[in-house]
Amino acid sequence: MISSNNASKLNVLMIGPDRSVHGGISAVVNNLFDAGLDKMVNLTYIGTMKDGSRFRKLLVAIKAYLQFCRAVKHCDIVHVHFSSDASFWRKSLFIRKAYRVGKPIVLHQHGGDFRTFYIHDLNNKQRTYVRNTLNMGSVMLVINPELHELFKKKVLLDKLPTLIFPNAIQIPSETVKKYGQHQLLFLGRICRDKGVQELLEAVRQLKGQYPSLHLYLGGSFEDSDLKRLVDSMSDCVTWIGWVSGEDKANWLKKCDIFVLPSYFEGQSVSILEAMSYSCAIAASNVGGIPQMILNGQTGLLFEPKSTASIEETLQKLLDDPALCRNLGKAARKRVSSQFSMDKYIHKLLSIYKTTVMQSRQTD
Repeated sequence: MISSNNASKLNVLMIGPDRSVHGGISAVVNNLFDAGLDKMVNLTYIGTMKDGSRFRKLLVAIKAYLQFCRAVKHCDIVHVHFSSDASFWRKSLFIRKAYRVGKPIVLHQHGGDFRTFYIHDLNNKQRTYVRNTLNMGSVMLVINPELHELFKKKVLLDKLPTLIFPNAIQIPSETVKKYGQHQLLFLGRICRDKGVQELLEAVRQLKGQYPSLHLYLGGSFEDSDLKRLVDSMSDCVTWIGWVSGEDKANWLKKCDIFVLPSYFEGQSVSILEAMSYSCAIAASNVGGIPQMILNGQTGLLFEPKSTASIEETLQKLLDDPALCRNLGKAARKRVSSQFSMDKYIHKLLSIYKTTVMQSRQTD
């Protein structure tokens, strides 16, 4: 039985990958739970995908859809997290179901190179399906200005309200950071799209000049060739596995430089976390990264897919502990003022309430 206190809260049905999945959307969802969103609304979360074989993923998706069909009738609003490729096709079934039963829908797009997916990978019939599906939503949230332009001009064609809604994190207590250690940290999927090949080549080039240089790779391998390359560089590269919670915090405290050489990026939660721990950050000038890293002020940007550009940028940081300190301190200040979870939750609740109110007024 719902208490009178709970009865005044919105009933939110949220879908996305299972919270155990190693990925950016799961990190966003887990941050929402850590911030107490489930205490501010009556939140039901359904994970539509788990890591594993295709058969396991299919079973999880079928089970999630059946659970969703039972729950959607009783919610006030549906919140859908999705990226591109399989993530979109899977979520499209949930979006269409919510639309058929007349529920307002918050679409939350997290990048995943949606531009390539929509413009280059799909035929005209598939693009029409994507556009029609997304226009069943009530509001679209995108995580950076580049995606906002894409959806307004190419995908939705101004039919659906679209808001820039960058990711956010809980800001940890300030800790003392020792700069000049030459300890590099990477967090993410260990694959070519994350620029790991070029990063490893740059580290190999720099090792002779900086004997104390060491790269710690946190994440899951998705490429056996990269695994073999990492194993061959044990003198300067260590794989630390997928890290989370206190373990991740300890690595962010330990390392003075954080590097993310992605080919494309929506808006990296790991960069926000590194900023909050005052790391000196070197990252690709792609997607939503320039929204967080102001080049030369809160970090350094380099060109994607370029070993030479990564090497040159890292050399600046390795040569200058004072520069690392200044960038790290400025990064923490920026993430605290612009990307804090308190502001994020407040804005999300406002979006929920406005969307539900508008939906009820049109019924």
